[in-house]
Amino acid sequence: MIRENGHKHVVGSSLLALVFLAVWAPAQTTHYPPDGDQIPGPDCLNPIKPSAGQPKICAPEDYKAWLEDITHWRMEARVRAGYSGQEYERPELKWTQSSFIQPQMMVEDRFFYDSGTGHYTVDRYLDDLEKRYGGIDSVLIWPVYPNIGIDNRNQYDMVRALPGGVAGVKQMVADFHRRGVKVLFPFMPWDQGTRDIGTANWEATAELMAEVGADGINGDTLRGIPRAFRTASDAVGHPLALEPEHAFPAPFEALAWNNMEWGYWQYPNAPMVSAFKWLEPRHMVNVCDRWNHSKVDNLQYAFFNGVGYESWENIWGIWNQITPRDAEALRRVAAIERATASFLVSPEWQPYTQTEQAGIFASRWPQGKATLWTMVNRTQYDIDGRELRLPVQAGMHYLDLWHGAELAPEADEGNLFLSFSIEAHGFGAILATADAPDVALQKLLTEMKQLSARPLSSYSAEWTFAPQKMVSSEKTRAASTAPDGMVRVPAGEFTFKVDGIELEGFNDVGVDVQYPWENSSRRHHLHRLHIDSFWIDRYPVTNAEFKKFLDATHYHPKDDVNFLRDWQNDTYPSGWDRRPVTWVSLEDARAYAAWEGKRLPHEWEWQYSGQGGDGRLYPWGNSWDVAAVPVPEKGRKLRGPDPVDAHPKGASPFGVEDLIGNVWQWTDEFVDEHTRGGILRGGSYYQPQGSVWYFPPAYRLDQHGKLLLMAPSKDRAGTLGFRCVKDAQ
Repeated sequence: MIRENGHKHVVGSSLLALVFLAVWAPAQTTHYPPDGDQIPGPDCLNPIKPSAGQPKICAPEDYKAWLEDITHWRMEARVRAGYSGQEYERPELKWTQSSFIQPQMMVEDRFFYDSGTGHYTVDRYLDDLEKRYGGIDSVLIWPVYPNIGIDNRNQYDMVRALPGGVAGVKQMVADFHRRGVKVLFPFMPWDQGTRDIGTANWEATAELMAEVGADGINGDTLRGIPRAFRTASDAVGHPLALEPEHAFPAPFEALAWNNMEWGYWQYPNAPMVSAFKWLEPRHMVNVCDRWNHSKVDNLQYAFFNGVGYESWENIWGIWNQITPRDAEALRRVAAIERATASFLVSPEWQPYTQTEQAGIFASRWPQGKATLWTMVNRTQYDIDGRELRLPVQAGMHYLDLWHGAELAPEADEGNLFLSFSIEAHGFGAILATADAPDVALQKLLTEMKQLSARPLSSYSAEWTFAPQKMVSSEKTRAASTAPDGMVRVPAGEFTFKVDGIELEGFNDVGVDVQYPWENSSRRHHLHRLHIDSFWIDRYPVTNAEFKKFLDATHYHPKDDVNFLRDWQNDTYPSGWDRRPVTWVSLEDARAYAAWEGKRLPHEWEWQYSGQGGDGRLYPWGNSWDVAAVPVPEKGRKLRGPDPVDAHPKGASPFGVEDLIGNVWQWTDEFVDEHTRGGILRGGSYYQPQGSVWYFPPAYRLDQHGKLLLMAPSKDRAGTLGFRCVKDAQ
């Protein structure tokens, strides 16, 4: 996989075509080599420039030659891979073959966890998806990136830091199972810069997944999860389904033990065929196109190929909700796929079975004496009339599954013709069977008749972003004289210019935060504002100061996992009295500030106290000075922050110290319907190495980090502290 400018992208199709041609051309003759993980349709479907003459109309012999070509390719590819389908026969993994709808779900999603009550809300999360698009079959629970790397907790620590620890996660997984939903967690092969787990990743993964009762893993960035993960999960008696993020490289041996994968596909008008579904019809692909606002291509390609869809909406805390039109299409597509799952693994699958009308593409799925057709209309207009030509067979029922009705075939010149409508950018599904519909099929027909009474075109296809709000904070009692340890910042006009450092999302609407004066969230911010005078702590709150608070109030958080994790016996390590307190959540910091009669700074107050009025990049000026900040820690252990007064050269124009490079500092909180985020300033001394996907540093005063918030147990970090402010008269 290649990621560009913060996005995950499949390598360009032209480059992939050259790569695959280079691999296959010397040894294997085929006119239709895979382009990435897709096989192109017959040449006659490709658009022709007017200068090249009349376009060719596809004839039956064109489809026949194409099918023969890719069938030959499949036979040889299986030999080259030494392919065995025994992993697809295993009863404990067969659920993958009908796992059609699978979202990646951020654990920070507010529909999944209620930070107010401190409880998982699995039913609320699933009820919402059932209401909006018909529900899901599996879920990829994501507790790691983009927060991982803020300290040295590794990917396994991030799971154990979830509310309730392993026991809580196990119960949460059981709640999904109760609703018939399988559960996967991610594995990040690039996480080799945080705490050393001390054992092989496949063993650690298998053991943790067995502990929590998960059903599978998704291999982030992987082009095939190594066989060692299959061996390890079998060894602990808890077999896991393996789902790499990307397509397998030739000669595709990993197809034998990776029962699932994601599909980052390209979308010409004529649907391309999933290469790995073609090699192994029981292989499940979940088509993924998370940043796109329209899901029409994704759903049509998935339906044509008889595969699934990655219904991912919360993308690293950036909400990209499926539009009502696409959500309704997803509901209907999923209903038909679930009801016909046994057809969609047919070894006799025939993509590009001939249709009667241009722009309509169909796959044929035989099963015994019955046959299913999944069809898509790739045109911008409704198409009605004859759609399929079939041989005459006595005693057959022809069921229009999409419209929930039985069709009366029309005999003509020794053939039967089925006529029905498929709306623009729509779908069709026909089942030919010698048997009368059973109870399950009658239920599907009734459901689809009700759903299809309203065309997809009547649902809105307009995409909208999720508005955010900044959590307000009350002003403090104004102080006219200097509170102990605080510096006065005078009132003034300030140009607040700051950029979010999220690794993904470009400058799309919805990225980063939405300040009160903005009409949407976005990455880059510029605003001129008046700042009233205030007092700010010269240094971040220290361990010694925080202990005074605990001794005076006996404060103890309800969720105390990771609270003051580096303390022992209710006190900080010897010699750490002047070091900034860490392992405190936003709630912990607010409790301390309230006790002091203070509050946390607004982000612009924090930045103004560092920049003054000249917009400097660092508190001391515009040129980097290594002596003004702690030496970065690039190993796999946390050594702890420096004393707050160890780097006086880092002082700002107002005399505020230890603003950057020692510990991140809590400021404002932002919230939308699905996600909370805490704005962190100043960066920290800890910088894990080996991957660009760790939480990025932000030393500059015109940059901020955004930590996705879930629960104090997970939000607390060994590099995250705070300082306070107090309003001035």
